Amino acid sequence: MNISKAEQRVLHVLALGGLIRHEFDDRGRLSDVTCFTRDGLVLADCDMALFQRLRRRRLIGSLGGAPYRITLKGRRAVRAQPDNQG
Repeated sequence: MNISKAEQRVLHVLALGGLIRHEFDDRGRLSDVTCFTRDGLVLADCDMALFQRLRRRRLIGSLGGAPYRITLKGRRAVRAQPDNQG
């Protein structure tokens, strides 16, 4: 599967325990997404277009309104990266 560097970065953060919180507007439509690392830091390059691509490819998912997390398909698609938390 062809995955861009930005998609890889977000999937790697999610694979390490991060999550994507989503917010709705008053009409019930998805209005904003924020990607958090497991340490609570915000990943700045996760925008709505990137989120929609990951969701459309079913690399991330949400159950019952919970924050979005990486799926099994997403775990298989992400390349291994060295962790800099030494």
